[in-house]
Amino acid sequence: MLMMQNPSMLSSMQKSLADRIEDLLPQTQCGKCGYPACRPYAEAIANGDADINQCPPGGVQGVARLAELLGKPVIPINSVNGIERVRPVAVIDESLCIGCTLCIQACPVDAIAGAARQMHTVLPELCTGCDLCVAPCPVDCIAMVDVTPGKTGWNAWSQQQADAARMRHDFHILRQQRDKEENDARLAAKAAAKLKEVEAESALSPEEKAAQQRKKAIIQAAIERARLKKEQMAAPGSISAESKSIDPVPERRTEEKNPVQKKQTEQQGNR
Repeated sequence: MLMMQNPSMLSSMQKSLADRIEDLLPQTQCGKCGYPACRPYAEAIANGDADINQCPPGGVQGVARLAELLGKPVIPINSVNGIERVRPVAVIDESLCIGCTLCIQACPVDAIAGAARQMHTVLPELCTGCDLCVAPCPVDCIAMVDVTPGKTGWNAWSQQQADAARMRHDFHILRQQRDKEENDARLAAKAAAKLKEVEAESALSPEEKAAQQRKKAIIQAAIERARLKKEQMAAPGSISAESKSIDPVPERRTEEKNPVQKKQTEQQGNR
């Protein structure tokens, strides 16, 4: 059973600058900052690679939090990343849902319940309003509905909600890692069994022997690729896409910036 520790329970003496920055983020895991989740954004700020005004869900109050920690002036939210707004939650029109599971896969905090070819539904108390489920839906049955009229940023979101969302996201990433490892193990076992099957075949002609050798070479190459990949993932210093050891899921965007980051870089170059 996967166990998660509440980040707020860690002693401040144990926390790095990135940890303390992450504690101040709303944990919507929306990617609007230009990074795949809150943790890599926190690391980018700590490393001096990102500004403190790239988180629309945190709003101006969120910028002020970061400014106080880092001794920087409060600046407006960067419009490239979006605008501060009333907090929404996703709502699925269940009469149109086709049960494709794409929204479930996109949700970073496991706030959508459902299964393949069955109706899906959003658990509103768990939804962070990240918008990530909307685009993948092939039938446009998801709408974002405002739930905090007149309240934006941290006035529409509590620290308790942020901490809970962060723990769900961490668990989501660990579960995906576990599922991937289990799937890789199944495929490796299947490949090994197939290799034994091929080796046991009796080749009667030169053509059959050649075909047998080709099959063995293909299977052995696949097994070797899987072994090397597993070693790379386990190597010390290897990082995942969302760093903090919590994302064996997408890979970290180090070489190629996403469109938001590219636009931010262009803005900085024009200053």
